[in-house]
Amino acid sequence: MDIYLFSLIILTGLALSDLVVGVSNDAANFLNSSIGSRVAPRHIIMIVASLGMLFGVTFSSGMMEVARKGIFHPQLFVMPELVTIFLAVMLTDVLLLDFFNTFGLPTSTTVSLVFELLGAAVAVSIIKVYSSGQNLETLLHYINTAKVLMIIMGILLSVVIAFVCGALAQFFSRLVFTFDYAVCLKRYGGIWGGLTLSVITYFILIKGAKGASFLSPDTVLWITTHSWTVLFMSFAGFAVIFQILTSFTRINILKPIILIGTFALAMAFAANDLVNFIGVPLAGISAYRVAHSTGSPLTVTMEALREPVQSNTLLLLLAGVIMVLTLWFSKKARTVSSTEVGLARQDEGIERFGASALSRILVRMVYGIFAIVSTYVPRAVKTRIAKRMDQNAYDHTREKYGKTPSFDLLRASVNLMVASAVISLGTSLKLPLSTTYVTFMVAMGTSLADQAWGRESAVYRVSGVLTVIGGWFFTAILAFSISLLFGSAMFIFKLPAILLLLALCAFLIVQTYRYHGKKEEESGVVENFSLKNVNKVEEAIQTTFQQTGIFLKEISDSLGSCIEAVFLEDRQRLKDVRGEGEKIEKWSNIIVANVFKTLFLLNKCDVSDAQKYSHAIRSLQAISEGHRDIVLRVLEHFDNYHTGFNTEQKEELRYVKTNLNRLLWNTSIMLLNRKKVDYDYIANQFNKLKEFVDEFDKNQILRIQSGASKTRLSILFYGIMDNCLEISEHTIQLLNIFKDSFSLNEVDASTKED
Repeated sequence: MDIYLFSLIILTGLALSDLVVGVSNDAANFLNSSIGSRVAPRHIIMIVASLGMLFGVTFSSGMMEVARKGIFHPQLFVMPELVTIFLAVMLTDVLLLDFFNTFGLPTSTTVSLVFELLGAAVAVSIIKVYSSGQNLETLLHYINTAKVLMIIMGILLSVVIAFVCGALAQFFSRLVFTFDYAVCLKRYGGIWGGLTLSVITYFILIKGAKGASFLSPDTVLWITTHSWTVLFMSFAGFAVIFQILTSFTRINILKPIILIGTFALAMAFAANDLVNFIGVPLAGISAYRVAHSTGSPLTVTMEALREPVQSNTLLLLLAGVIMVLTLWFSKKARTVSSTEVGLARQDEGIERFGASALSRILVRMVYGIFAIVSTYVPRAVKTRIAKRMDQNAYDHTREKYGKTPSFDLLRASVNLMVASAVISLGTSLKLPLSTTYVTFMVAMGTSLADQAWGRESAVYRVSGVLTVIGGWFFTAILAFSISLLFGSAMFIFKLPAILLLLALCAFLIVQTYRYHGKKEEESGVVENFSLKNVNKVEEAIQTTFQQTGIFLKEISDSLGSCIEAVFLEDRQRLKDVRGEGEKIEKWSNIIVANVFKTLFLLNKCDVSDAQKYSHAIRSLQAISEGHRDIVLRVLEHFDNYHTGFNTEQKEELRYVKTNLNRLLWNTSIMLLNRKKVDYDYIANQFNKLKEFVDEFDKNQILRIQSGASKTRLSILFYGIMDNCLEISEHTIQLLNIFKDSFSLNEVDASTKED
């Protein structure tokens, strides 16, 4: 078996892998509006999307020609050079998309493919030019620079146009329908349904007609030349149908609109992006066949790749089945999807992205601009707009499909309509808009217009959007650089480089899957901590009890590990404890947020109960801050290689640790089991700890006076003691708060028995 046939086998295997990682990333494009709005059970949404994908793969339109001749001129290359380029592209694509999937960042498979082709082609071209002794300017003859510039312009256009269109469309839609859209939908439902579905239908036709095998060339020509006629006829027909449905049935017309829109975007994804995954391997197979049909396969140039290509329908359907299976079973697809849904959700909560300096500046600028513009808007107009945009009508309760929707059905329909319109317009104008960029930025624009980015979340949401957009440009840079490196290595070192890069690729993918599994497990714990779908005060209180018990147990375990690491002066273990401390801080914030929700659920007359739980917030925060202060103090101390504790100090710290752990553990058991324990025993542990700290404080003064303990070590010793005492005090406060609740529950239980 020659090396090039072996390379084609590898390309085929990489194509299968690329299908999996590609679908995992792009699934968010067409699923998020349905999933975020909870329009139907998840399996119904998945079935609709799957049918759209299978329908879409029967179209032969897409990026096939880009893989063959869009980025470079194939007539200037021979088969071995093209196989090297294609192999470098596929290795890079699998690694790059898997990397973005692991971190849940949506990116464009089209942009990654284009810049991978560019990087590998530039690598091989530079080596060719250098080997032949030509001037480096000759490199421009090998590369299709005009196409590359069009792609870059497409990125910028899609980001700006989609965001602005999404924001404007959502703002005016919300002004018309408000958040309590049910009443207005009865009046204007026919017009809205006709508008949205006519745009979506046109989107299906304009994206699919060109490559559909079941439409004749004359039909395709008629559709493209009579766009306004198609739109008007669709609008009139759908408007009548939906007005009848809204007037005489109880059907919520937004639901079929969203499901049809999901089908349309899934179809467009399969029709256009499928070839991003298999186009390069198919081009490699074509090059191999053309070369071996001649008498000199290693030297003949590849002019034949400039000819139009006919797709194999059976092969496309097989690829479609793999894509559908990936859609159903890929965990990373859900991770990518959750990123966009989280950035667009209407309610507050734990934000995935932290604040950044740039996001703060942008938010301040926007608020400043709105403040200036607001001064020129008449008071009556502002009052009217504020009334129409009142979010109090938004239903935060759990839907019948299991979870609270991240946004309502109206915004989901706007997302799909605007994305379809922008992509259709770009396609008709032959602009290289990315479906990923359009759908994401439309969703961000509609969430901004819907006031989902309030003052409590705007900085974090903007930071998340900037991270995703930065990732898009990072995609282009990484794709070009890695593909250039891989292409150079394989072109120079041949088989050894191919085998080494394959092994590297396999190793990195295994590592990312392990990392993703670990992060998913942590996310599952955070999800279990959330009270997002709890709407009964009794359930909220019980869950908060259990969460606080888990939190105190983790504090106890972490402090025990920390102090033992201090005795051993084990810096690595202290760093591990600091990593665990970040998780504990996150849990603390979630529990505090849950307590706030519990306060919201309590009746207004329960002021004493509400005040009691507000005291719990202070105690939880104080315990978390005390734990963090201990960990950071000891880590900094030993990172700077300062002196460790002597034997006497270690013994005293061990006493403090033991008593604190007993206090935390017993309180944790009580909260986890909702079982009353010996309060006097726990209080006695606290009193002993106070006595120990007072005694050890005097001992430390004697050590300072005798010079046995240096300044930095004394500061650390006092810091640990004070924080341990503060943690114990607030643990007792939590115990008192929850002990009263147990007493009330016991009284209620005995009353029910009587």
